[in-house]
Amino acid sequence: MIEVERLAFTYAGAEQPAIRNLTFTVSQGEIFGFLGPSGAGKSTTQRILIGLLRGYQGRVTVMGRDLTTWGADYYQHVGVTFELPNYFTKLTAVENLTYFGALYKRQGYSPRTLLEMVGLGDSADLRVAHFSKGMKNRLGLARALLHDPDLLFMDEPTSGLDPVNARMVKELIKAQQQAGKTIFLTTHNMTVADELCDRVAFLVDGEIRLIDAPRQLKLRYGRPTVCVDAGDNSNGAVRREFPLAELGVNVEFLTLLQQGRLETIHTQEATLEDIFIQVTGRTL
Repeated sequence: MIEVERLAFTYAGAEQPAIRNLTFTVSQGEIFGFLGPSGAGKSTTQRILIGLLRGYQGRVTVMGRDLTTWGADYYQHVGVTFELPNYFTKLTAVENLTYFGALYKRQGYSPRTLLEMVGLGDSADLRVAHFSKGMKNRLGLARALLHDPDLLFMDEPTSGLDPVNARMVKELIKAQQQAGKTIFLTTHNMTVADELCDRVAFLVDGEIRLIDAPRQLKLRYGRPTVCVDAGDNSNGAVRREFPLAELGVNVEFLTLLQQGRLETIHTQEATLEDIFIQVTGRTL
C-alpha cells in the first residue's frame, strides 16, 4: 500500500533536515505505527504522505502510483484524522459532516451513522463550538470515514479521550482493519501502539532506528523470567523470580504452586516504552 525509499525533507530556512533517509513499507490491511517523541519527524512524514508537503527527496509510492502523479483524486481514497482538527464551529456536527461528505465522489456512511459509531449520536445537532477536545477528535474520526477510504492516516487518534471513549475508538480502528483498510498511525502513546499495531517504527531525530512487530520486540528485549508474589505464613508476601526455561520442572516453583501460595505471576516482558528507551536512548 505504501512504499517509501530514502525519504528526506528540510523545511525552508532550517539547517538540518526534519527527516532523513527514511525507508519502510506498509502492507495492505496493516496497522503501521510511527512512534516517537514530539519533534521526531512523525508529522512531517505524514504531511508528505497525505500530499501536504512537496519538495521532498526520495521516492514515495502509494497504492501502486508514485505520489507525485496523484492529483485531487488521491483524496477519494485516503482519510485523515488530525490531533487538532478544524471545523465550522457555528455548524452542528451533522451539518459539518454533510458539508465535508459533499466534497467526495465516493459514497460511504451517512453522517448520523458515523456519529453513532463514534459515540456522538446524542450530540449530532449540537454546534461544534460547544464540543470538548475529545468530542472534536471523535468527530475528526467520523469525518475521515465519510467516504469509506482504503487508506487511513491517523495522528494521535485517542488524544484527549477518556478511557471509555479511547477504547471505543481503538475498537473502531480494529474494525476498519478487519474491513480491509490500511492504517498509518502516528503517536507517542506506546500503549495505543502496542494494542493496535501490527508493526511499529521507532523514529528519533528524523531517523528510523527500528522496525518490527510489538510482540517480537518484547520477546527480544524482555527478560526470560517470571516474577512471582507468594504469600508466607505471616500473611506477608515474598517476591521471587524464576527462569522461564524449564519452569514446568522447577521444584521450588512447583512447590509454591502446589501449596496454593501464589498470589500473582507475571512474565518479565519489556514494554514498548522500555524498548524505545533502550534502543534510542530517548524518553517519550
